[in-house]
Parts: sequence; C-alpha cells; structure tokens
Amino acid sequence: MNTALSLQDKTILVTGGTGSFGKCFIRKALTEHNPAKVIVFSRDELKQWEMRQSDPIFDHGKIRYFLGDVRDKDRLYRAFKGVDLVVHAAALKQVPAAEYNPTEFIRTNINGAMNIVDAAVDCDVEKVIALSTDKAANPINLYGATKLCSDKLFVAGNAYVGAKGRPKLSVVRYGNVIGSRGSIIPRWRAMVQEGAKELLITDPRMTRFWITLDQAAEFVIDNFGRMLGGEIFVPKIPSMNLPDLAQAIAPDLPTRITGIRPGEKLHELMIGEDDARHSVEFPEYYAIVPEAIHHQAMATMDRLVALNGTPVPDGFYYSSDRNERWLDVEGLREVLKKLGI
Repeated sequence: MNTALSLQDKTILVTGGTGSFGKCFIRKALTEHNPAKVIVFSRDELKQWEMRQSDPIFDHGKIRYFLGDVRDKDRLYRAFKGVDLVVHAAALKQVPAAEYNPTEFIRTNINGAMNIVDAAVDCDVEKVIALSTDKAANPINLYGATKLCSDKLFVAGNAYVGAKGRPKLSVVRYGNVIGSRGSIIPRWRAMVQEGAKELLITDPRMTRFWITLDQAAEFVIDNFGRMLGGEIFVPKIPSMNLPDLAQAIAPDLPTRITGIRPGEKLHELMIGEDDARHSVEFPEYYAIVPEAIHHQAMATMDRLVALNGTPVPDGFYYSSDRNERWLDVEGLREVLKKLGI
C-alpha cells in the first residue's frame, strides 16, 4: 500500500490524543493526509479544552473531542463505532510513579490495552497501532513491564480477527522523544531559565535513543500503510549520551552526578538478542515478527523478506550504546533550533 495514502478518507481515533504525540500526529494528519474525521479520545476535559484553544487546527471541523478512559470498555465501544484506524497513545508513563502506584499502571497500561483490543475486534476497526517504548524490551521497572505486556496483547490480538481478517494490530516501539512534555530537555531548559548553577546527571555513561515528535508521528503513519499485522516496528534513530546532552543545553554550567534512579538502565534496548531470530531489517527500520502466527495474513519472516527485508544475524541486538547512529552536541543543537526548543 502507498503509505502516503494510509490515512486519506479514514476516520481515525487517537487515545491519549491531548498528549505531545497525539497533538503532533493529529496536526500532521489534518494538514497532510486528508482524513474523513479525527477523534480525540482522552479523560481530561481541561486538556481537551486547552488543546482546542491552543491552535486553530485543533478547532478543525473534522475533529471530535470524546471524553473517556481506556479503562472503561463500554465507553471505548461507543467511541469505536465507525472508526477505521486507531492509534493507542494513552498510557501512564513515569517510571518512579509506577514503582509507587503499580496497580494504577496495570489498570491503564495492561487492562486498557485489553479493552482496546476487544473494542477494535468487536467494532470492526480496520487497523490499530499501539505505541510502545524502549523500556519494554527486557524491562527492569514496572512501567516497562506493563508496556511489554501491552505489546504482547496487541500482537496476540491478531488471533481474534477470524475469517474477516480485521483488525490488523501492530506496535511501534521507539526511544525518548526530544522535547516531549515532562522529558529531560524541557526540565533542564526550565532549570537554566530559573538560574540553576549546575545540571544534575544520573550517570555520565548513560545513553539513550532520541526521536523527534514529528519523526514518531510520521513513522506511525508510514506503518499504517505497510503493516500486515503482528509486527513490532522499531525505527533506526540516533543515540546520545547524557554529558553531550547537557553540553548542548547549557555549555557553561557544570554537572553533578546523582546516581541512577530506581528502575533506570545505563543503556536502553529496543531489540533484544532473543528477538533476533524473528527480526527483519529494512533501510530505516526493523520489524520484529510474532513467534506465533495465528492466520495467514499476519507478518512472517518469509513475507517481510519478500518485501526486501533482511533477517538480522544471530546474536544481534539493538541498544543505545551499540548504535551506528549518534547525535553529537552540534547535531542536537541543530535539531533543537529547528524545533524551536
């Protein structure tokens, strides 16, 4: 399928639509892809109101604001009527908060994922893409564990489509989003503006994957066009270490090492060695295919190789410290300048 036409004339629903990704995706969908309708599904009426007031594009005649929580299956069934495509971006995300409030993360990130799958199957949605995180690969914290479970639920959800062959359900997994709400760059910017004398760094050895909101949204749109069902799509994106990040943000400030917080890794992983047996490489992304194939239309190694993919070698893994692509200080400054951050 032509990925440029993947959203055209479609009714699209975005859970967590008032978040950083949701707003970027919706803006791009409306300005570049001519959908029939876009439904913003989220639980906070104030954020919906603020979003609508923030920019004329978010008061577009094709937008519908729908209050609801992914924990509420009945509300999802109501929202999914007549929907073609679903982007599942709603989640609880903060690692420390997850360690203190595990049941809340389970209810939203796991039970909510189950509800999305059930509603999509029963309401005859065409395609679903769920957003994941690098923390879902070999997780060491509760947030990552809930997202790994969510990933498994969406992949396994392809078993329930039956003879009609829909919905197709896939996952997009990527790293830290540059400048997203609550992330390290806005926090450091705020500290500098408030007159901080130093920046706090957990560990100078730490590396992270980085992607812009626009790149993340475009990657999701492209995958609506190419998905077969059951894939976990992983973009090839650059890594950066924390000292270089600090240097790009505040070159004149010293740094102080605070130590790794509970639940953090030195380096993030997006494809583990155990996934190499069923991972395929393309020029700008990887695709992890499901180990259990539930129907003939799902993604398999053979089908992706036939689409010019290349199986990754045994022992391969894709981690932020073993990346071939890197952002240096000047590279990040150029990105931030383009983004106006």
